[in-house]
Amino acid sequence: MTKSKVCLATLCSLFILTTFIGSTQSVSCCLRYTSRRFPCQRLLGYTIQNINTSCDIEAVIFHLPGRFMCVDPSNHSTRRGVKCVDERKRKSGLLVAKRSAGSTKSS
Repeated sequence: MTKSKVCLATLCSLFILTTFIGSTQSVSCCLRYTSRRFPCQRLLGYTIQNINTSCDIEAVIFHLPGRFMCVDPSNHSTRRGVKCVDERKRKSGLLVAKRSAGSTKSS
């Protein structure tokens, strides 16, 4: 009987501990910048990290196939990469709009 109580208490403690640890996970932030440059074709997208989002540095996080890279937002190559992604998305949106407009005219 005592062994079952100890076992039950241990299981309850582990359950409470895992629930607490899971709910207190910290936000993932860039801590430093990479100096690597990335070709526009490899950039899938980006996210902007601000200091006011619980992070210590401002950064642009480039989304690449299989990974994320933190870069300095004040760097010229970073701004060029952001502009490239924005232009590609804008052109992609225009192509989709033209296709949908073209398909409605033909029906």
